[in-house]
Amino acid sequence: MSHNHHHHAAGEKGLLISIFLNFVITAAEVLGGLVSGSLSLISDALHNFNDAIAMVGSYVAIQLSKKPSDNRRTFGYKRAQILVALFNSMLLIAAALLLFRESILRMFNPVPIRGALMLIVATIGLLANLFSVLLLRESARESLNVRTAYLHLIGDTLSSFGVVTGGIVVILWNWYLIDPILTVLIGIYILKEGIKAFIESVEILMEAAPPDIDPDEIKKVVESIGGIANIHHLHVWRLDDKSILLEAHVDMESDIKVSEADAIREKIQRVLRDKFGIGHVTLQMEFNACSEKSLIRQSS
Repeated sequence: MSHNHHHHAAGEKGLLISIFLNFVITAAEVLGGLVSGSLSLISDALHNFNDAIAMVGSYVAIQLSKKPSDNRRTFGYKRAQILVALFNSMLLIAAALLLFRESILRMFNPVPIRGALMLIVATIGLLANLFSVLLLRESARESLNVRTAYLHLIGDTLSSFGVVTGGIVVILWNWYLIDPILTVLIGIYILKEGIKAFIESVEILMEAAPPDIDPDEIKKVVESIGGIANIHHLHVWRLDDKSILLEAHVDMESDIKVSEADAIREKIQRVLRDKFGIGHVTLQMEFNACSEKSLIRQSS
């Protein structure tokens, strides 16, 4: 237990240090970008800022998920993280589009850039990102929450590396066009991540079934268990990016005792947990109770 607790504490500490570093890099790169005239530094700053916000979201989610459920919030505060992700993804998409607009304008009117300054600031960003990646490497294996922050940081590191290269190109060859080109490339990455996070957040908030779970497959597996006539009125949804919930009516083949039905219910729960990773299952055991037995109930 203490080993696991130690891991979580280390993960939280690593997150806090990375959040601090990312905000520092963001400020340095925005300032450096404005002074040196480099748009790709500003886009890299945006990338870092997004990750800092994503990590703040992860950290807040870790703290909130420790809060117990109460009479009004019976599921606790697990969805807080999804709300942060939704807001963050919308910011990202808007920012990426802004960057595209700016870089296209730049391509037609290249602006002279102070390459040395661009290189120094981008190198600081690169080193700080590498340090954050090393900090979170261990705890990224333990938690999906931290892993997403970790993957973001790897993307940041690559993007900072690109800007460092851009700085070198500007110093050696005075080729200012490299800057808007890099900006577009970083922008495409930011846009792709933003759209992906937006779709997933909306799906979770809309209580859609997780993409890798097929209700028909659940029906087949459950109905192959002895004593079950059919499963109907099924709902499967996600509370956050990890917890999957399911509720359904299960029609028995014969009018059996409650204790016998319980044994079958436990078997169903075990199968759903082992095969589909569904942790929270609510089943209504019946014997010819519902006249309408379609798997997904069409609400009138």
